[in-house]
Amino acid sequence: MFSKSKIHNPGPKQKGSDTPMAKAPETAAPSKPLGDLPGSAPKAKPPASVLSSDLVVKGNMKTTGDIQIEGQVEGDIRAHLLTVGESAVVRGEVVADDVVVNGRVIGRVRGLKVRLTSTARVEGDIVHKTIAIESGAHFEGSVQRQDDPLNSGAKPATQPQTQPAK
Repeated sequence: MFSKSKIHNPGPKQKGSDTPMAKAPETAAPSKPLGDLPGSAPKAKPPASVLSSDLVVKGNMKTTGDIQIEGQVEGDIRAHLLTVGESAVVRGEVVADDVVVNGRVIGRVRGLKVRLTSTARVEGDIVHKTIAIESGAHFEGSVQRQDDPLNSGAKPATQPQTQPAK
């Protein structure tokens, strides 16, 4: 629990002397807290919020963090990383930077990276920048690639642009 401080331990001795050499400090003490220094390591990321398998949520959810769904959700979900567990069922639109589907999603899936594992069951359209579908995944819907799939107002690139009449 506690460790012995090395402040009072004598340093290396000089040749021909019984007195220890003064040890130079290895680094200067920072004038700011470490978290405020430029180039310092980022703060630890909080763990993902987990919705347990016995939990039923009716309503929309929005976070800038990570969510792991193990229960049932009836509503839209927006997150940074969304993981849908094998026993989970989501009825609504899913929007996240990273989406990993192990369970069932009934609704549109939008994400920069979308991954359907072998146990995934998706009924709805997928809008993505990159996608991976493992062998065994069940998917009913359309797949569309967009550079910015998170923008809900994004128009498909295949639609022609109309010019207003002059």
